[in-house]
Amino acid sequence: MLRYLYLEIVKLFKNLQSIALLLARLAVAYGFYEPAMMKWSDMTATANWFGSMGIPFPTLNAYMAASTEITGVILLTLGLFTRLISLPMIVIMLVAIFTVHLPNGFSAGANGFEIPLYYMLFLLIFISFGAGKISLDYLFFKEEQ
Repeated sequence: MLRYLYLEIVKLFKNLQSIALLLARLAVAYGFYEPAMMKWSDMTATANWFGSMGIPFPTLNAYMAASTEITGVILLTLGLFTRLISLPMIVIMLVAIFTVHLPNGFSAGANGFEIPLYYMLFLLIFISFGAGKISLDYLFFKEEQ
């Protein structure tokens, strides 16, 4: 009886998977939007900031980071090439953690690495589970969910 009840609950929650993936994609895309737009609004300042942190080729890396972030915003929102765009976005989060956030500890309130870590975990979920059925990935590629 307990096994049956548990399996029925699992089936019920499995129906929520695509909605949860959609909401997670939209939340992560929203989280990347403002940083991407800030970089694009003053690329010279962004490159100078990257250079001050010791990032090599700061202008090139500023354009690459901003381009990846804005592309990620668009693709995650649409659920298109979700698994693929998640990889370079994880790289961006790793760079952010090690160049900006790590010295501040874990806490988001102290500008620590908490939020970038959460974004990385969501991006790993997208790599593992895809975009869900409410996505262009599913429409175009019929990914198994």
